[in-house]
Amino acid sequence: MKKAKVAIFGASGYSGEELVKRLSEHPLVELGCLISRQHARKKASDVFGWIGPRSSLINFEFSYPDLTLMRSLGIEFAFLALPHGVACEFAVPLLELGIRVIDLSADFRVKDPDVYKYFYHQEHPVPGLLKNSVYGLPEAYRDQIRNAQLIACPGCYPTSILVPLLPVVRAKMIRLTSIVVNSLSGVSGAGRKAEMDLLFVECNESARPYGLPLHRHLSEVEQELSSVAKEPVIIQFAPHLIPLSRGIITTTHAESVTGVSPKSLEEVYETAYGSESFVRLLGLTRYPDLKNVVGTNRLEIAWRVDPRTGRIILMSAEDNLVKGAAGQAIQCFNIMNGWNEALGLGT
Repeated sequence: MKKAKVAIFGASGYSGEELVKRLSEHPLVELGCLISRQHARKKASDVFGWIGPRSSLINFEFSYPDLTLMRSLGIEFAFLALPHGVACEFAVPLLELGIRVIDLSADFRVKDPDVYKYFYHQEHPVPGLLKNSVYGLPEAYRDQIRNAQLIACPGCYPTSILVPLLPVVRAKMIRLTSIVVNSLSGVSGAGRKAEMDLLFVECNESARPYGLPLHRHLSEVEQELSSVAKEPVIIQFAPHLIPLSRGIITTTHAESVTGVSPKSLEEVYETAYGSESFVRLLGLTRYPDLKNVVGTNRLEIAWRVDPRTGRIILMSAEDNLVKGAAGQAIQCFNIMNGWNEALGLGT
């Protein structure tokens, strides 16, 4: 089977590095170039200490972003592991070259440019492209992903929130005005950058909320919930930073409608995700646990019904750099090529 020729932009960041690791071992991928302005002309093995002497990457060098290079190498897919606002700079010319783009930034997730401006405090550089992007959540948009030219991969928080919530919103099992979400994320979720608040001494043996009350990921969460509910949905969201390298735990509370039971929740989740490779349903007997998902593309879900308050409690765990970023991007990439979704991702 013919291999796909791939470029990774932002290859030296945390999500970019995860892409490099997994795509370099993907049986149907040929890495064409690794783009990093910061490390251009350096060997990948000088930047990533895990590259051994027998690795196919041992003599691979980082490159400057160069569209002429993309054309000469015959690149077919470009992964953009870049900050929001920067991905747009490359997505447009790459698409014009006929290269299919899988964007891990927030640039193409939000369909309404006014909503984007409200949450990201800037005009969208190419609002005309927003209608062409496909939200890269395979469990919700698999059919649309197959033929897409531009994938907007969900954020790590939104993935942990939406996968548990979408089925119960679709089934009209909760009161939409009552949704409260609390998430705890490892420090890698902030990206590979030098900031005082992210230093080891500042984060270790501590925990803190941040980004309240208007975390920018709310824009895509509310967009997707509103689309399924067929009415506007506004939620309360509280993200927290915890002293772990990676992983996200999310707990969602919402008032249930009459008749919702643990059994009915189980039926809804089995219908939605019973055949999904990367969603693990824990039911009523276990709780999601980061140690079981870190390093994997799996997302764990559990649920409870509180008879005292009439609320349902939804819980999830994921690796923010895998199912929350690079792994989900590769899952989309596999779908776009008609391959087994688990290629390059394990089980």
